[in-house]
Amino acid sequence: MADPKSKPLLIVLSASSGGGKTTLCRELLKANPTLTRAITCTTRGPRGGEKDGVDYYFLEPGDFLKRVQAGNFLEHATVYGNSYGTLKSEVLSKLRSGRDVLLAVDVQGAASIKEAAETDPELKPALVTVFLTPPNLTVLEARLKKRGEDSPAAIKKRLAVAQREIAQWKNFDYLIISTSIAADARRGQAVFEAEKMRQARAVPPEI
Repeated sequence: MADPKSKPLLIVLSASSGGGKTTLCRELLKANPTLTRAITCTTRGPRGGEKDGVDYYFLEPGDFLKRVQAGNFLEHATVYGNSYGTLKSEVLSKLRSGRDVLLAVDVQGAASIKEAAETDPELKPALVTVFLTPPNLTVLEARLKKRGEDSPAAIKKRLAVAQREIAQWKNFDYLIISTSIAADARRGQAVFEAEKMRQARAVPPEI
């Protein structure tokens, strides 16, 4: 387990649909008490048992738009008619309390956060970006089919999008080739612990 006294991290994890980011997030949160999930905003309604302020912040479309116009979001996007976004205040409040923050977003969202962090004295030293992907599109296609949530046409569309997203891996600090839940968790944990030990974040020895 990483030293909880070192400076907090903002880990931004990206993967294509079916790439395994939800599972890796769950494993990292389970293994690290100092790590907390950034709660994102959405304009869609709650689904079975979801709670406001726990799963998402559920906003009316007009309220969401006002926040976009006010520049409150680090990143935001509209997917299948619903808007999603990460509030800057949500991330900063957790970092300021000493918590490590984990955020799962798409490639476009990660790029927006990276751009915002370049001029932010709190976000820039905390940010670590990680891209997770299966070794090839054949494996990703098999995962999407196994998941059983999409039609063949929808899978084909997701794979086309994934191909463009995977090409952006060089823009991330780390690349994790997804193989199994246990292996992905081990690699993700290695990234987390290595970044906590960076000289700029570590607790200095007592001399």
